[in-house]
Amino acid sequence: MLIDTHSHLYDEAFDGDRNEALARAEAAGVELILLPAIDKESYERQEALATARPDLFRQMMGLHPTSVNADFEADLAIAKELLFAHPEHYVGVGEIGLDLYWDTTFVEQQLDVLERQIVWAEQLQKPVVLHLRNAKESGDGDAYELLYKLLHHHGSCSYRGILHCYSGTLEQAQLGVEMGFLLGIGGTVTYKKSALPDIVAALPLEKLVLETDSPYLAPVPHRGHRNESAYVAHVASKVAEIKGVSVETVAAATTQNARHLFGL
Repeated sequence: MLIDTHSHLYDEAFDGDRNEALARAEAAGVELILLPAIDKESYERQEALATARPDLFRQMMGLHPTSVNADFEADLAIAKELLFAHPEHYVGVGEIGLDLYWDTTFVEQQLDVLERQIVWAEQLQKPVVLHLRNAKESGDGDAYELLYKLLHHHGSCSYRGILHCYSGTLEQAQLGVEMGFLLGIGGTVTYKKSALPDIVAALPLEKLVLETDSPYLAPVPHRGHRNESAYVAHVASKVAEIKGVSVETVAAATTQNARHLFGL
């Protein structure tokens, strides 16, 4: 059995065949799907989906870094109100983080919002799910370096959470693992030019969880098309190939990692 630790199945991309996508996921052995939050435009859709299938879905709550702009305070207040009013509805705080890819105009605000949400997670004793994306042009910003600097300044010596859709270096991965994070491994591990296979090879299975980030980043052989939770099976297969173990071994280890982290 598999757990997709990161899927946006409430997204409009699934409005035409959501039930079919869910059936395919269950047929592929997916027993749980975790829904990360984005912003106020998605909170109601996420809640509706999770409420309709409480056997299959678990929710997170937070404000995504690409939604941090000049008017972020109102959106952040909504996320906080939902999270603290019903903490039992949410297994983690996410997805939160830093996104420097398109624009660094609000990087200071992103850092502020990220630290505030880390504090929420500490107060509620929940793990964080971190979206980290570097600047498009090399040298314009490294989200992992900014994160680790923030965490060092924050002062806690250990954290619980996931470095979602991991895209940093091996050294950054090792540092993240030392701090208490797991690496979220998704479809990019199947891409021909990806450096992620080398990182997966270097780390023990106990430090990895599987994800899709659907509808984004579909794995080979579906690259270029809409991603969906069923395709986490392709990720598990690739990780098994890299590690030289069975798919069942990967499924068992990563499922246990997710269950332990989120208290599932």
